[in-house]
Amino acid sequence: MSLPPLVEPAADLSIDEVRRYSRHLIIPDVGMDGQKRLKNAKVLAVGAGGLGSPVLMYLAAAGVGTLGIVEFDTVDESNLQRQIIHGQSDIGRSKAQSARDSIKEINPLIDVRLHETRLDNENVMEIFSQYDLIVDGTDNFATRYLVNDACVLLGKPYVWGSIYRFDGQVSVFWNEHGPNYRDLYPVPPPPGMVPSCAEGGVLGVLCATVGAIQATEAVKLITGIGDTLLGRLMVYDALEMTFRTIKVRKDPEGEPITELIDYDNFCGVVSVEAQEAAAGSTITVDELKDMMDSGKEFDLIDVREPNEYEIVSIPGARLIPKDEILSGRALSELPNDKPIVLHCKTGVRSAEVLAAIKAAGFKDAVHVQGGVTSWATRIDKALPTY
Repeated sequence: MSLPPLVEPAADLSIDEVRRYSRHLIIPDVGMDGQKRLKNAKVLAVGAGGLGSPVLMYLAAAGVGTLGIVEFDTVDESNLQRQIIHGQSDIGRSKAQSARDSIKEINPLIDVRLHETRLDNENVMEIFSQYDLIVDGTDNFATRYLVNDACVLLGKPYVWGSIYRFDGQVSVFWNEHGPNYRDLYPVPPPPGMVPSCAEGGVLGVLCATVGAIQATEAVKLITGIGDTLLGRLMVYDALEMTFRTIKVRKDPEGEPITELIDYDNFCGVVSVEAQEAAAGSTITVDELKDMMDSGKEFDLIDVREPNEYEIVSIPGARLIPKDEILSGRALSELPNDKPIVLHCKTGVRSAEVLAAIKAAGFKDAVHVQGGVTSWATRIDKALPTY
């Protein structure tokens, strides 16, 4: 859909800016007017990870005058396979600060504003109100719905992207002119149905393709050129090297968005059944280590996927993937004569499995809070994290 320019042009460009952006200026559709609009634009990237990296780098190179970054995490070695705005020397640093330094190296003319906080109901409206356009690169449903609802309430457009393994999706949402995210996904999937990139993996270069499309859509919105992805969902399959678009329409029966809600509860970050099962049946990695050291007999079961197990595992654990247990196929492999201790990467999947096996009659079972991640950071610091 073709839309009018999002921002007014800046008063002028300096001689340095004319030299820097000369390849834009000779494009008739961009020209001096479009470049001045880019200079005057304020764009917020939610996340400086796999998608935020190419988005921020290309928008900085394009001359977007003000770039905001919402990011509370630090750089981990496992990020470097896809989060190209960070480098080896940034491990352990604030992602927001690392991203700012990379942006300044690309284009020192950009004003970079950091919001080193977790986006939530208390701060989202104040942060978003400072920007013309939001680019969403988050990887969890609770934050996606929060971003959407805040943009609807503030009348802001935003560019959304999603990645998983070899697949990517991109769209533009702007409730005043077309659909919003809830028109595409009215309700979130059940907890555990869609694994995160940390659980399922992602091809690193996929982030470059999807992030570049997001940056392209941002430039088009700011300058008012071309047809945006508003009302369309672009689906990219890296293995087949195919792009296809799907029409997205406003839901005439959709509930109006009038306020922010409890997004963790709405998305069921952990299902009610898992919460109930985990209550009183959760142990820490320190307690697990004590059980091992005392010689207590129990069956330690890793419910992650085989490729995760190959990367790192807790000593003595045997692998039975979550889906094998939830489907009932592996219930016969569980012992009836000794306690069962379940774990995954962080504790979400193991809590879901715990609920399932308790419902199947295995009462003497617990799961490990924090899973392999906590074990690697607290007990066996020689083990890698991923």
